[in-house]
Amino acid sequence: MKFQCRIPFIIYLRVAHLINLGSSKFMPKIEFMLISAQRTFFIGSLLLLSFFNCSSDSKKEKRNSMADISLPAGFTSTVLADNLGSARHLVVNENGDVYVKLEDLNEGRGVICLKDKNKDGIAEDISGFGNYVGTGIAIKKNYLYTSSNDQVFRYKIQNNNIVNPDKPELIIQGLVNKRQHASKSISLDDAGNVYVNIGAPSNACQERDRRTGSMGMDPCPILDSAGGIWQFKSDRLNQSYPQGIRYVTGTRNIVALDWNKELNELFAVQHGRDDLNRVFPNQYSIEESVELPAEEMFLLKKGANFGWPYCYYDPFQKKKILAPEYGGDKRKTERCDGMENPIYAFPGHWAPNGLLFYTGKQFPEKYRNGAFIAWHGSWNRAPREQQGYFVTFLPFKNGKPSGEYEIFADGFAGAVKTPQSATYRPCGLAEGPDGSLYISDDQKGRIWKITYSEKY
Repeated sequence: MKFQCRIPFIIYLRVAHLINLGSSKFMPKIEFMLISAQRTFFIGSLLLLSFFNCSSDSKKEKRNSMADISLPAGFTSTVLADNLGSARHLVVNENGDVYVKLEDLNEGRGVICLKDKNKDGIAEDISGFGNYVGTGIAIKKNYLYTSSNDQVFRYKIQNNNIVNPDKPELIIQGLVNKRQHASKSISLDDAGNVYVNIGAPSNACQERDRRTGSMGMDPCPILDSAGGIWQFKSDRLNQSYPQGIRYVTGTRNIVALDWNKELNELFAVQHGRDDLNRVFPNQYSIEESVELPAEEMFLLKKGANFGWPYCYYDPFQKKKILAPEYGGDKRKTERCDGMENPIYAFPGHWAPNGLLFYTGKQFPEKYRNGAFIAWHGSWNRAPREQQGYFVTFLPFKNGKPSGEYEIFADGFAGAVKTPQSATYRPCGLAEGPDGSLYISDDQKGRIWKITYSEKY
């Protein structure tokens, strides 16, 4: 930046020196006045050019310096927008406009639209609408779908603009919202359905939630209206539970949800239960509680039961284990034998918040149809260091994971990996029409755009 900024200024100094070599005493007065005016205009123009070159370059360097996450060779990150607030999930329209759902209102707005009109990687036009908080957002066939913590809306998109942003259509209403695990992630298939996560407002359906020694309610009454994924029609107004289908059950809370277009199937990564040591200290050591249970990746087939709250997945025994609230002893399986297992198990408590199956052609072939996962970061892995706070990639082949995960993007948290002290916490993922990858942060509201070039 310094070198580029100095060139016009150095030219100015040199030209000014040459102009002043001519002494006014050798010139007629009128000619001297004309030359002086020309000289003043020329020098002023050079100064103005120098200012704009410095300002423009400073702006780009400042924005690029903020994109300080680490990526594999060939990948570059830029910051599309910053300080939006609690930016949760996001989507990209076919023209490149980015829509972001906020968990908290920003100046009365819960949905933010980012337009990069000059295609320089920075959103110049930032606007908003929707006076409700939430997480879910999706886009399909000229409609934008968004969710609050108990409703789902849709907006018509015409000529790349939202029609009647103050009057969305109410698609679904009356969903369970008891604050804990209240976010309603959504995904759309190609058959006119919308899938909604309804998280369980509980850790393990105890009689007294998260209390030491409290046993589980059996059967768990929460499962009638939460703890699963519900399917509704994407074009029908004013639906509620009676019009929906409980698509799968036995999931504690799913924020990372995505429809796989190649396989025509729904996938998710679940937030596993907490507090095994704290609520049953006589059975589980602190070290065991750090690693148990795994964060499970699911293929969500209609009618499947994944076992919450009765079971959890132990990645070391590679099976579903009966939870201590229901008489488990770290070995028993019993009623868990018929529950669905994950297709992949990640380390415990990383907190998966975003899932995206990459279909673009910009990235190298190894990424095609694989899964990117945004990890919000753990809070309960002490005494070990907290983990997560990055984006991983999991390769897929023939409809299932074909290798081990790798860390794709890191450095979000900064020096301290805790929810309170982390600089940024990855949350949402989206793919642009050119194959770029977008990542949102809900700590401060930063949006990264990730691109790839073979020339590096």
